[in-house]
Amino acid sequence: MTAVKSPFIIAFGVVMVVHLILLGLDASPWDTITKCLLAPLLALWAWQLQAPRVLVLGLIFCFFGDLFMDLDGWFVAGMAAFALAHLCFITLFVQRGAIPALRDSIAGRERWRAALALLYVVGAIPVVAWAWGGFEPAIRFAVPIYALLLASTAITSIVLDTRAGIGAALFLVSDCLIALGEAGRLDADATWHRLAVMVLYLFGIFLITAGVLNRERRTRRIAADGLDITQRTDCWPRLPAV
Repeated sequence: MTAVKSPFIIAFGVVMVVHLILLGLDASPWDTITKCLLAPLLALWAWQLQAPRVLVLGLIFCFFGDLFMDLDGWFVAGMAAFALAHLCFITLFVQRGAIPALRDSIAGRERWRAALALLYVVGAIPVVAWAWGGFEPAIRFAVPIYALLLASTAITSIVLDTRAGIGAALFLVSDCLIALGEAGRLDADATWHRLAVMVLYLFGIFLITAGVLNRERRTRRIAADGLDITQRTDCWPRLPAV
């Protein structure tokens, strides 16, 4: 079975469309129910295609983040769940060689990747500064930490894989919109805001997952040809010996 014919990714596409329609219609609680199905479907797709377990775990944490974010009084728990998801993504990309890949990019190999990494950091600072005064004191301490995790996911992914890097960037923008809404800088209840947040987030986690799966598939193919996958390949710069 090919990746695009998996029942899990087909279900993800169908549920995503249904969810966005329900979200636009403000059809509660059905929009929350469909929302909470999406990350698990991606996790099942990743598991079916033998993805790294840390990627599957990250998607499971995304499910808890989706759930908690829709429960009154659970915003901080939602942030914590998504923070754990980003730690999983960062761990995966670092294991696959993100740090030496970043050094190579800075040194001149596909330097545009290092430029984007710098842009993520520079761009996150004014967003946090603009939103800072609108946050409740109880969550202010967590905002810079979470912003750092978001930027780190975007940086470690873009230096390795364009598709996953675009996904992480979309995830970052989605959470910036959430932060600005939570701080009162944008109207969080506006339909355009809710739809933009979810479209960016869903395409973000999809592209992260698809990018990792594509690289893993290529790596397995190279390993089957008898090459040493712990060294630099055209898939990942480096893989841990397993």
